[in-house]
Amino acid sequence: MKLYVINEDGKEYVCRQDENGCLRRFCDMGYDISDMNSLIAAFSLEQLNGLSMPIGGKAYAPDEVKLCAPIQPVRDIICLGVNYKEHIEETKDVEDLQNKEATVYFSKRVSHAGGSGDVIPSYDFVDSLDYEAELGVILGKTVKNCSREEAEAAIFGYTVINDVSGRDLQFRHKQWFRGKSLDGYTQLGPCIVTADEIGDVQALGITCRVNGELRQNSNTSLMIQPVVDAITELSQGMTLEAGTVIATGTPGGVALGMKPPVYLKSGDVVECEIEKIGRLINTVG
Repeated sequence: MKLYVINEDGKEYVCRQDENGCLRRFCDMGYDISDMNSLIAAFSLEQLNGLSMPIGGKAYAPDEVKLCAPIQPVRDIICLGVNYKEHIEETKDVEDLQNKEATVYFSKRVSHAGGSGDVIPSYDFVDSLDYEAELGVILGKTVKNCSREEAEAAIFGYTVINDVSGRDLQFRHKQWFRGKSLDGYTQLGPCIVTADEIGDVQALGITCRVNGELRQNSNTSLMIQPVVDAITELSQGMTLEAGTVIATGTPGGVALGMKPPVYLKSGDVVECEIEKIGRLINTVG
């Protein structure tokens, strides 16, 4: 099942894609669902799959409406750093993590996540703006101290994330929080695909193009820390609430790793795409 959030006349609506590819609002099905977090709180995946589509009501083509981020994180996004070997290799001259013994975790402040079509802002104090295509995981159940089986059962669905990064800020402050947390530096979309439709999440193609040029081209099978293992580890001693968003790291091909680096500039179009989920498209302002 593909779930979207659209904006119509200044109001956001949670939608489900029907068998014809059209988006149907949950409010037209008689459900008072204000956002994706309320949908997750109201229904399990089994219950969602059992809902009948409305006979009447509006139907929207995804390319004819304003798409919003499919979810606003309940807290900061939890991120996995350098979770692909090729990304570790390409950035070793900046920060050498080739011998790291454990997964790198950090948080990314999100005051408001942008959606496909939204602008990535340019700031005059950032001179090295970078893209990072990542698989995003959305939890549908609250877990703590969970097993791998419980972690897998807790996954609601998946989306595409562009973990936009100001590299000069990231390395100037000797940690990654500020350089990745400016307003407009988190883009999600175009939708959430529920876990039951993805199949093997560790076998998805992931790409990023800038102005049509292929920059990143990899597969989630190459993650160092797989999705379920990351959730299991994070949950040890830490409560992960339903609605939590986890960014699972980016593969090689970022601007930072190019020689010389080719950072984003105003007018650039960034397309992050993951197999079975869709394409997240944003332009730099």
